[in-house]
Amino acid sequence: MNGLDWLVLLATLGFIAAYGVWKTRGKNADADYFKGDKRVPWWAIGLSVMATQASAITFLSTPGQAFEDGMRFVQFYFGLPLAMIILCVGFLPRYMKLNVYTAYEFLEQRFDVKTRYLAAVLFLIQRGLAAGITIYAPAIILSSVLNWDLNLTIALTGLLVIAYTVGGGSAAVNQTQKQQMIVILVGMAIAFTTVLWALPSEVDFGTSMAIAGKMNRLNVVDFSFNLNDRYNFWSGITGGLFLALSYFGTDQSQVARYISGTSLTESRLGLLFNGMVKIPMQFGILLTGVLVYVFFLFNPAPIFFNESVVDKHRSDPTIQAQQKNYDVIHEKRQIALNRLTTAIKNEDQKLIDGQTHALKTLEKQEEQLREDVKAHLKKTDPKTETKDTDYVFLHFVLNFMPHGLIGLLLAVIFCAAMSSTSSEINALASTTAIDIFRWRSKLSSEQLVSRSKILTALWGLAAIGFAVGSSLFDNLIEAVNILGSLFYGTVLGIFLVAFYVKKIKGSAVFMAALIAECTVLLCFVAPNLARHMSALPGIQHALMEMGKVSFLWYNVLGCALVVALGWLFQSVHHTVKPAARNA
Repeated sequence: MNGLDWLVLLATLGFIAAYGVWKTRGKNADADYFKGDKRVPWWAIGLSVMATQASAITFLSTPGQAFEDGMRFVQFYFGLPLAMIILCVGFLPRYMKLNVYTAYEFLEQRFDVKTRYLAAVLFLIQRGLAAGITIYAPAIILSSVLNWDLNLTIALTGLLVIAYTVGGGSAAVNQTQKQQMIVILVGMAIAFTTVLWALPSEVDFGTSMAIAGKMNRLNVVDFSFNLNDRYNFWSGITGGLFLALSYFGTDQSQVARYISGTSLTESRLGLLFNGMVKIPMQFGILLTGVLVYVFFLFNPAPIFFNESVVDKHRSDPTIQAQQKNYDVIHEKRQIALNRLTTAIKNEDQKLIDGQTHALKTLEKQEEQLREDVKAHLKKTDPKTETKDTDYVFLHFVLNFMPHGLIGLLLAVIFCAAMSSTSSEINALASTTAIDIFRWRSKLSSEQLVSRSKILTALWGLAAIGFAVGSSLFDNLIEAVNILGSLFYGTVLGIFLVAFYVKKIKGSAVFMAALIAECTVLLCFVAPNLARHMSALPGIQHALMEMGKVSFLWYNVLGCALVVALGWLFQSVHHTVKPAARNA
């Protein structure tokens, strides 16, 4: 980065933060702090909802996901438009009618206080951990660019977000997210154009897509039904639907965005806007990652994308030897790639098939070399972080984009981080104040806001702590979705029962939710438990089978168990109670 990049980056972030503080000055009423005082138009709601979900992880990790695995991740969002319609019809009118500050207030009215506490606590655990991951993502950038200690960078990044979120609450979040989302959309459009422009002159968009297709990177839709497969049409349209229903319908970080609308119609339009735009946006980000993949077919890619790690081991004879082998493979790949490009233009199918096979063989050899390098780095220094998928797009931005645009793209990633993290810690503080401590009925408006600001700061510091452990995950975009799937299905089940199954009461749904959550967590940890059950082969086999279920199906499982078990427990209760009276 040079001076121009820093100027663009700091000017963009400084303007947005200053604008948010200026627009929310003097807003100390609890309605302003928690709900933005219900003056947000539909288009701003739509942008705010998108910005809350589009964290820095989206723009760091999603291109890396496409680089490694192709386009199939987009199927994860196939259930989202249907979820927006269901929310507009079933959830949103109830929230607006009840005039709630948090989604969980309604549960005490419908069930009892313990069910409200349970849903709120599940949200706090899940969203608190997720907030740490969203802080971790932009910290990767600063630590790479400035060669700073990662943990120090995490702390500085988190404190920046805490500062303006504490000051303005939900109103500040709403005000800043509009500008942040505009910067994000413009920046990603520029990134897509820049990657395409950086390809060799003889490789146009059509040719690049043909090459990507031959290398299995345009696998957009897969209709095969497989519970073990994370991304296919069926997991997206079902598991993705349940995840979207729970995230947008019961997660306070999202509910707070659209209950701030000027009317029910405005809030509905905002949600529908998100439903229409989200899939094309994610498709574009993934396609950018595919173009980066094609770019690195024609240009030398680093043997390890987190080059700050490799730089410390440049003199290592093993690394040097592996780099030479890597360079030889790249030269061979260039020959096969040039032949494939010519064959595609000449529509020579026999040559296309032959060169595609050659390229895939070389790619496997390259991947093995990269794995060998990772293993050696880990052996040399056990503390080394060897997962580099999230560094792929960042490497391209820092090394191949024009100056000025580098600053803009980094501003995009930071804007995404600020928007999502500010929404999360604001929602965590609101839920803690209103649902756990129940201050809304005990304190004046000024006291409620004052103490909530303290909670916002504390949750921000907790998120910084969680961020330190985020390096445990292979891919951040998957980590966030897996984390959500562990809790969202259960919470969604509670809300569906609350809205639509009047027969089921508080104690029944509470017990059902506890069992459902334990079952989902058991599915997640089953593979690790199975390793310690060799003396009990029957149990070991059962655990291994449970562990094969893809995380998107956790949302369906948790929700279905809450509804089914809640119905069963309530039915048993009604059967036992009359029998006890007769006795």
